[in-house]
Formats: sequence, structure tokens, C-alpha cells
Amino acid sequence: MSTTIDWYFDFISPFAYLQQARFSHFPNEIVIKPKPVLFAGLLNHWEHKGPAEITAKRIFTYQHAVWLGKKMDIPLNMPPAHPFNPLKALRLTIALENDMSLIGQIFNYIWKHGLSLDDENSWNTFTSDLNIKNVEQLCTQAEVKNRLRLNTEEAINVGVFGVPTIIANEHLFWGVDATDMYLEYWKNPNFFDEEQMKKIDKLPQAARR
Repeated sequence: MSTTIDWYFDFISPFAYLQQARFSHFPNEIVIKPKPVLFAGLLNHWEHKGPAEITAKRIFTYQHAVWLGKKMDIPLNMPPAHPFNPLKALRLTIALENDMSLIGQIFNYIWKHGLSLDDENSWNTFTSDLNIKNVEQLCTQAEVKNRLRLNTEEAINVGVFGVPTIIANEHLFWGVDATDMYLEYWKNPNFFDEEQMKKIDKLPQAARR
């Protein structure tokens, strides 16, 4: 029996790249429904700074991503600049119906080969190599722009605060390091019935800043 999960992602995240690289090893019964979102929109809603907006965290985040790629045996090369503007790539993905093959190619272009989609010439070369026609028209369609906005709003409504995030049966699994946590839950539907898990829902806050 198959099960469908929602996968919220933004190409700006190296951890989303690493997670999607693992999807080929997921059991066939797990159906992944890609949901491109704008990470900046999540940050704005939750009034939270992104890793790149805190200098020390920015450096560590990139170091961690490179180290994790090596540990996972997944090639990872930083793009020429980061953060970058992911809008065109997100919109193209939506325009082409969230095709997982295209998503993988975009991730690989940025994070495996360390190339830029911010640069107009690089973007044109990339889309030309994939033989995608009328790219500008595809990316500027009102319905495509609207779908990206709606995806981001939907993500916020279900509690998504970062990328990548898997949502399964209303349970949230944030980050590449939660991939195994999701797979364990998939194997054991009673995963969240364990005493300490249930206790978390009612855990009070003893202090606030």
C-alpha cells in the first residue's frame, strides 16, 4: 500500500539537495509530492533570520553542508555565491508540473556542479541544454507565480518553518537529518504514541525571552 508525503523545498538549501539525493533509496511505496516554496517567505512569516543572515552561522552552515555531503557520499560543491535568488528555478519547476527529474537536474546544477542560476547566461545555457522552450513565458505566467505563493502559504499553515520539510499525516520532519526519523515513522505508525513523544505536546514553557 502506497503512502504520499508532501515535500516542501527551496533550491537555495544545500540540505534540500542532500535530502532529495536520498529519495532514490526510499521504498517504492512512498510517493513524494514536491511542493516548491520560497524559503524567504517562511522566514518573513515566522520573523526568523536565515542562516546566511548570521555571519558565524552562515560559515558553519556551509561547512556543515560540505562535511555532510562527504559523509553521505553525495558530491557537493558550493555555488559561486550564496544566498542566491531561486525564484526562476522554483517557478520553472511549477510550470513543468514539479517533475522530479527536473528538480534533480536543477539541484545538481547548483549543488553538485557548483554553478549559478542567478547569472543570465548560465541560466540560458542550463535551460537550453535541457531543451526547454519559452522559458521566460513559462516562468512569468500569473498562475505559476500564484502557485508558488499558495505553496508557501500552505506550508506556513501546516507549520513548516524551514526547508526541506516532509509532512506525513500532519507530522512534520524538518531537515535532512530528519530523513531517517521519517523513515522510522513510516515503518512504525505508532512512532508518536511513545510516552516521551506524547509528553512533548503538553510540555509547558518555564521561561521566555
